[in-house]
Amino acid sequence: MKITLKDGSVKEYDQSKSVIDIAADISEGLARVATAGEVNGEIVDLRTVIDEDCELSILTFNDEKGKGAFRHTASHIMAQAVKRLYPDAKLAIGPSVADGFYYDIDREVPLVAEDLEKIEAEMKKIVKEALPIEQYTMPRNEAIAYFKEKGEPYKVELIEDLPEDEVISFYSQGEFTDLCAGPHLMTTKPVKAIKLTSLAGAYWRGSEKNKMLQRIYGTAYPKKAELDEYLHMIEEAKKRDHRKLGKELGLFMMRDEGPGFPFFLPKGMVLKNQLLDYWREIHHRNGYVEIATPIMLSRHLWETSGHWDHYKDNMYTTVIDEEDFAIKPMNCPGGILAYEAEPRSYRDLPLRMGELGLVHRHEKSGQLHGLMRVRCFTQDDAHIFMMPEQIRDEIKGVARLIDEVYSLFGFKYHVELSTRPENSMGSDEDWEMATSALQGALDDLGLNYVVNEGDGAFYGPKIDFHLEDSIGRTWQCGTIQLDFQLPLRFNLEYTGADGEKHRPIMIHRVAFGSIERFIGILIEHFAGAFPTWLAPVQVKVLPISDKYMEYGKKVLSELEHAGIRAEIDTRAEKIGYKIREAQMQKIPYMLVVGAKEEEDGLVSVRSRFEGDEGQKNLSDFVAAIKMEIAAKTVREVKSKE
Repeated sequence: MKITLKDGSVKEYDQSKSVIDIAADISEGLARVATAGEVNGEIVDLRTVIDEDCELSILTFNDEKGKGAFRHTASHIMAQAVKRLYPDAKLAIGPSVADGFYYDIDREVPLVAEDLEKIEAEMKKIVKEALPIEQYTMPRNEAIAYFKEKGEPYKVELIEDLPEDEVISFYSQGEFTDLCAGPHLMTTKPVKAIKLTSLAGAYWRGSEKNKMLQRIYGTAYPKKAELDEYLHMIEEAKKRDHRKLGKELGLFMMRDEGPGFPFFLPKGMVLKNQLLDYWREIHHRNGYVEIATPIMLSRHLWETSGHWDHYKDNMYTTVIDEEDFAIKPMNCPGGILAYEAEPRSYRDLPLRMGELGLVHRHEKSGQLHGLMRVRCFTQDDAHIFMMPEQIRDEIKGVARLIDEVYSLFGFKYHVELSTRPENSMGSDEDWEMATSALQGALDDLGLNYVVNEGDGAFYGPKIDFHLEDSIGRTWQCGTIQLDFQLPLRFNLEYTGADGEKHRPIMIHRVAFGSIERFIGILIEHFAGAFPTWLAPVQVKVLPISDKYMEYGKKVLSELEHAGIRAEIDTRAEKIGYKIREAQMQKIPYMLVVGAKEEEDGLVSVRSRFEGDEGQKNLSDFVAAIKMEIAAKTVREVKSKE
């Protein structure tokens, strides 16, 4: 039996072996940290016996799939602790999720936040007990009888939904047994660092028609230091929450009168417009033309594009003159009509059409989250129409543009190539050609990427850019989607050098993605302390007292004349209070003016970056800040506010 490992090496065995035995054969250290196996692409339990040639990866907590097995075990430990403390609790489901796990329970006397500490303490006892975790199976009818006897109605319902010939998988540890397909660790011992984070409500099976259960969220790590690092990140994320900072800084608001429809306030509009000005600057430089298409178009257009079949449940519709119309969830059909506006020649291609289009998508109310998940947003779309031989260069051009945008803000990022989904349209040949073109462009650029099988758009494969913010979270923003299908569905043409009609190929792409979401990410990335070029207020003038108000207003006038966004604090407050208020508002620069400054025509500069920078000539300060703004510099903070 030949076992091909992830690094390409081969292990040969005369008889069958379990995954954990193979891990131990590779190294005892690997066996100690192993959490699961991946056999021919399928995640399996460490107990799984291999008896034929295969490809095998030994997964650990460092692998995302390995984390799942580790945290799934933690969810069972939590359920066991709940049953020890509250035997009347009924168990529903308890999977691992990103960054942790949860378990849904039903109890006549609901749990309260204080109960989490008791459960967490009991979990730590179970970990110390180092209970062996065993897996076994049972026929369906016996499994139903078992859980009926145990008084677990939710488990019974889950099993009753399975086929009659299904063999049911169980995992047990100590006195606790749960219905589960796995995989799980070998014992409870490795789950050394645990934290229960919150209680929430969750409808059974996600349906509002069913009973509301309680969901206990938690996370788990092999080491306390790793848990502490994660908890620190969570606390930092709370401080940076864009919803909190958006309100404090007067950037945007959400109202019950328009759930999921953000209101941008004056300072938020300054921020948004700075981003849009930058977008126009780099797109003009890269050969794009800007268009604007209607917010609402006839249903037959969306049927032709395929959006009606694939996306209608997320579209807002109305009737005009007895005809169905839909508010656009995407900009691409409108961009196609703009391409059709006049005959096109090969000399016109590539044609790069950019659009800052307002789109609307019906998101469920429970999924709405500040600016990150909304029902209307501005998408920085562009559609590139080109000839086949131009594909690779155009993809590389877009990738470079996206890199320029993310580098400006200091974002690191990684790239995923998403391939054909099950619900797609078009021929195998077109999909193969499109996927190869994207891979070739990434290879030409030397960009590392991972393949995300089956996650492409319904009309073509795509490249997704996942940026990393200042506290390590990742966000999918930029995307490049190669499309052979919509030009075919709309019968798009151009006249080639041979005088014949040819069909163009189309790229859909965004850099920011949703402008609103990108602003939310920027708020949290910078904790509201934006680079000077983006800051809604760049300078705050702070007169020491009313005696120096006129000089302060003169300074303000000169700043405004120079194109700098400035305000003056005219309140009859002490200067220390004014400085603290400006710091709370994350103003990059404060100019303190009093007797000495007025006498010598100076300003005392305090910055968010260096603290007290001393007295400067106003004209020198203006020249320096204008240079910083023009360069779009991102300065590091060297002193705490």
